[in-house]
Amino acid sequence: MGHTSFGALGLFCVPHPVLTVSPSWTSPGDSVTLTCSVGPPSAGWRFFWYKAVPDMSDYYTYELLAGGTTGTEQDSYILHGQTHTAGYVCRARRGDPVFYTLYSDVKFVWSGGVNPAASFTVSPHRLQHFSIESLSLICEGNSAEWRVMKVDEDGDVSTCSDWGEMTGSTCNTNTTASSGVYWCESETQSSNAANITIHSEFIFI
Repeated sequence: MGHTSFGALGLFCVPHPVLTVSPSWTSPGDSVTLTCSVGPPSAGWRFFWYKAVPDMSDYYTYELLAGGTTGTEQDSYILHGQTHTAGYVCRARRGDPVFYTLYSDVKFVWSGGVNPAASFTVSPHRLQHFSIESLSLICEGNSAEWRVMKVDEDGDVSTCSDWGEMTGSTCNTNTTASSGVYWCESETQSSNAANITIHSEFIFI
C-alpha cells in the first residue's frame, strides 16, 4: 500500500507519470479507462494501478487494484461497472535493479448518480452561486465521519477546512469558496458529485 499526501516530493530525476481518466463523469455501471503516461524513453515500463482510499488523518492511501500485483505492460487499464465517485493513481517500474517512478497525482472519476450509502446536497439547492453567499454542503449516509472535497478548475484538491468550516456532516463555506467539483467522502463511502459554479460578482441582465 502506498501512502502520501498532496505535498510536492522534492525528488529529482525520478519520472512523475501523468494519469488521465476517460470519461471523468459517469453514470452507474459505466466503464472507465485509466491511462498512465511516462516521459521518454517510454519503452520497457510496467504499470501499476491504485485506488485512492480516503484517510481522514491525511488525504489518501493507495491500494492496488485487483490483479495488479505484477503490473501491466499496457499503459491503460479499464475499470468495469463504475458505480460511485472514486480517485485513482498510477506509477510504473522497469530495469534491473527495479526502478519505480513517483506516484501520479490523484485523478477522480465523478458519479452524478445517487449512492444510497452516501449522498451530497447543496443548500441553496442550485449549482450556480455568488461568492458573497454562504453555502451548506451536506453529507448523508452510512458513515460516522465525513469530509467535503473539492477539485478546482486548476485541478487542485482541497478539503472543507481550506475554504469553510466542517460541523458534523455539513460544510459551511465562506467567501473564499470557488468554482469546482464538490463531493462527500468517508473512509468507506463516496457520494455523488456536483459541479458548482461560483461567480465573483452579480451578473445583471
